[in-house]
Amino acid sequence: MVLQDKVAVVTGADSGIGRAIALAFAGAGADIGITCHSDEAGARETARGVEAAGRRAFVARLDVQDSAAVDAAFAAVVAALGVPDILVNNAGKGMGAKTPVAELADEQAEVVIRTNLFGPLWCCRAFLRHHLAAGKSGQIVNISSVAQHLPTDGSAPYGMSKAGLGSLTRSLSVELAPRRINVVGIAPGMIETPMTQERIDDPAKREASFQEIPWHRAGRPEEIAKLALFLVSPDADYLTGQTIVMDGGLTMNWGGA
Repeated sequence: MVLQDKVAVVTGADSGIGRAIALAFAGAGADIGITCHSDEAGARETARGVEAAGRRAFVARLDVQDSAAVDAAFAAVVAALGVPDILVNNAGKGMGAKTPVAELADEQAEVVIRTNLFGPLWCCRAFLRHHLAAGKSGQIVNISSVAQHLPTDGSAPYGMSKAGLGSLTRSLSVELAPRRINVVGIAPGMIETPMTQERIDDPAKREASFQEIPWHRAGRPEEIAKLALFLVSPDADYLTGQTIVMDGGLTMNWGGA
């Protein structure tokens, strides 16, 4: 198994893409540190799936906006599972209803940017402090969005946060290359997750969304997880600093949509 006896931390692993990645990594031999913001029941279900694969799981509730809480969560993972080899920054927050910039409230913008950008930064910092002290090589995977590359009218803070995450990926890839730590990103398009469920369940919204996607369907969390597993495998050793778009062709079609 490609991740035999590795330790991975997957933030926001209580559902959707995070859960799929946690289960895929466990199936490949890794023990998993699972974080969740509020859905502890979902995180426990992910943990049961990890344990069913014969691997250890540790669950921590975590608001990634809080740097002190991030440090405490990583210390707890280290105590329970050992120093992590892999970090997947998956926890994120959408805008909800579209809001023009002129109407944005401070808190509305700050919570998105702090969750989607500062959160991964604090998690990378905590991961690296333990990881570098142990002298390990390893991998960081940042789950971004096609919003990293596309205009996000009515959701400017979300697009800003994901573009910033792409920059963090590039910067860290150079900083950590001498330590042989790969830093990569995945930019999913429309994926079947709780965040997109309303659009998928509404026939009119679903068809409008699918018209913009050449593949004419939403992606599945398991498809993102398979890509993530490749990116942390030895086969991807020469890949760093890049964000891979997996969107059914959405970004190719955007200009004419």
